[in-house]
Amino acid sequence: MDRTPASNADPAAASRQFRAELRRWRTRRGLTQRTLAERVRFSRETVAAVESGRRFGSQEFAVRCDEVLATGGRLADLWPRVAAEQLAADGRRGPRSAEVAGWEPAGPPPAPRRDPRDPQAVVAAIDELRELIGQVLAQPGSEGQPPSAAGRH
Repeated sequence: MDRTPASNADPAAASRQFRAELRRWRTRRGLTQRTLAERVRFSRETVAAVESGRRFGSQEFAVRCDEVLATGGRLADLWPRVAAEQLAADGRRGPRSAEVAGWEPAGPPPAPRRDPRDPQAVVAAIDELRELIGQVLAQPGSEGQPPSAAGRH
């Protein structure tokens, strides 16, 4: 009863299962969205958007949530199917074309084009930039070295 079986007939089954697992594990651990966000180093808005289905999240998000929530890797295990749904939804590839056993994305797929006049799109873009900046700042060896000094001899 812990896991909802995935249905091949429902193209959004994996992302729906991912969202349900994320919320269930977060609440089981007694964490608010804000507390989880702080621990996984993503914004509260990202956690809320992933749980509500407004965003897919990322593989990095899944892995960090697994670590913080001690899920035994459930979210990361679901990730390839969620990524395949995201690719199909973005229209960059045929439906569910990436749903191959062992498929691992080389990196996050490019962000879909957004209407710059749409306030939600602007907020989503800002959230992505915050995440990216946080990841860059968290890289080992990046502290104390200005970006312009990286390529100098």
